[in-house]
Amino acid sequence: MSVEIALRAARVRYGPLEALHGLDLPVPAGTVTVLLGRNGAGRTTALRALAGTVGLSAGRVEWRGADVTRLSAHARARRGLCFVPDLRAVYAGLTVAENLALAAPGAGAPDAGAPYPELVPLLSRTAGTLSGGERRMVALSRAFLTRARVVLVDEPSLGMAPPVAARTYRMLAALAAEHGAAVVLAEQRVPDGLPPGSLVHELRRGSRASSGEPAEYV
Repeated sequence: MSVEIALRAARVRYGPLEALHGLDLPVPAGTVTVLLGRNGAGRTTALRALAGTVGLSAGRVEWRGADVTRLSAHARARRGLCFVPDLRAVYAGLTVAENLALAAPGAGAPDAGAPYPELVPLLSRTAGTLSGGERRMVALSRAFLTRARVVLVDEPSLGMAPPVAARTYRMLAALAAEHGAAVVLAEQRVPDGLPPGSLVHELRRGSRASSGEPAEYV
């Protein structure tokens, strides 16, 4: 498996506190990688470091072998990276249709390409009036509509009903298996139904504690 993007000896500081302690994290293309850990383990910071929304105090970010540490988050997005954070992941003042149109400009009618049929009756609603699970569907639609090379998602199923969550994980797995994307998920537990070849990295206190296959962490 070729490495699409990676953290190399990455350190991140928030004031006097260090959130990542020299983390090495290779992310293969065409694979689902799960960052597993409790709150404060460094999962979200690792995603933000890959996305460029937080800077490194030491180490580097490599994308297909090139050092992109100094590349801004916007530039990484233009190069094919999609980051879906756990909070404030939608434009609350825009309608669902407008949020979807921003995800895939020029893709035609938003209802034609909406990954979640549940959103079609809500297209005229402003995103800020939706439930938590509905907002999560709108946010995740970005990942499915943009066909990004790197997809980073913090807590994909947050607020979702179990059947919708299960469908979401199948769609994320398809991004890796069918489109060759490097998919990275930050989770507190290993989700069900991950495809063969998925990887799990358990983080503790900003360092990688162990790595293995999903079955080892059930």
